Amino acid sequence: MSAPPSLTQSTEAIKILETALLTSSTPLSLDQLRKLFDNKTTHRDLSGLLRLLAKKWQDSGLILVEIASGWRFQSKPEMQVFLEKLNPQSPPRYSRAVMETLAIIAYRQPVTRGDIEAIRGVAVSTTIIKTLESRRWIESVGQREVPGRPLLYATTEYFLDDFNLQDLEQLPPLENMEQFENNAVMQLIDAQNITNHICGHINNQP
Repeated sequence: MSAPPSLTQSTEAIKILETALLTSSTPLSLDQLRKLFDNKTTHRDLSGLLRLLAKKWQDSGLILVEIASGWRFQSKPEMQVFLEKLNPQSPPRYSRAVMETLAIIAYRQPVTRGDIEAIRGVAVSTTIIKTLESRRWIESVGQREVPGRPLLYATTEYFLDDFNLQDLEQLPPLENMEQFENNAVMQLIDAQNITNHICGHINNQP
């Protein structure tokens, strides 16, 4: 007996989504995925199919996740130790100052360099800002209307993608700042114990 049309269509649609996502080098948004079906499906239907696809892969070494710029497959954290054997190069190493600055921008954005310095208690070098900008984790979003009109910095969509976030609401609470650091490590960053310093300074700010 042949399968009902709806089931057949869903199975084929999942296969199409699976192929597109597995072969794409970048995350795919719902609008992009709709093009696979000539824009004849809704976001709601697509989301349902993507949930079914995610369930299909839940017992494998890959996971289907939704991030800020769309959907993508990625390896599960527990697989990283094996994948590193194929590419044993040292991951990018960022200083404590860089990661502290990133955390302050993420939680207090938009902020100026002066705001960051007030929280950290030390000067923020141009090198730190340039490092975060070159990684495309932060960008200038305007200027504060005060004397000198300092630049305002905020995080980018690339930041959300690299830290597996759909939006800033998913940032871990400050009392769970260790999670922020762990996410960084998962993205091949050595965050180096930023938790206590950041939580203490930010929570004491008015």
